[in-house]
Amino acid sequence: MRLFHFSEESEIRIFHPRVKENRRDMPPVVWAIDEEHAFTFYFPRNCPRLVYTKHEGITEEDQLRFFGQTDADIVVTVETNWFHRMRDTAIYRYELPADTFELFDAYAGYYISQDTVEPIETVKITNAMEQLMDMNVELRFTPNLHQLRDAILQSSIQDFGIHRFEHARPREEV
Repeated sequence: MRLFHFSEESEIRIFHPRVKENRRDMPPVVWAIDEEHAFTFYFPRNCPRLVYTKHEGITEEDQLRFFGQTDADIVVTVETNWFHRMRDTAIYRYELPADTFELFDAYAGYYISQDTVEPIETVKITNAMEQLMDMNVELRFTPNLHQLRDAILQSSIQDFGIHRFEHARPREEV
């Protein structure tokens, strides 16, 4: 199993356990993502995005509504005002040794370690949008994510992620 941590920082030598802002109820940990879900982090750190995937059980109506004319099984939607930052930001993928990590969320591919972790390898990603497209991930842009978020939450889609939504534009701002 391969585990990764993504950052805009290029020189991280050691990952120290820390308390996450939105997980204050947890002890300090180092977070990692498995290889299958790593694509969800090919974005600048605070980039708000919605990720959803085709799966069994999705209604025919929702299949047409959310996947329309695409052959992609995964769609990621980002706010338009993040396009240039995505294009211009290098992301660093740190591969981490899996031996001290425990599964935290199988659905999302999250793993945690309470130990200090030294990366095995660092890869600079300068063309994240191209790499996503090479993975057959459909990348979409929209001026505001709120309508799509509301629609997903009221749909039959069960395999989705809402990332960094606190940085999304306000609902009324377009």
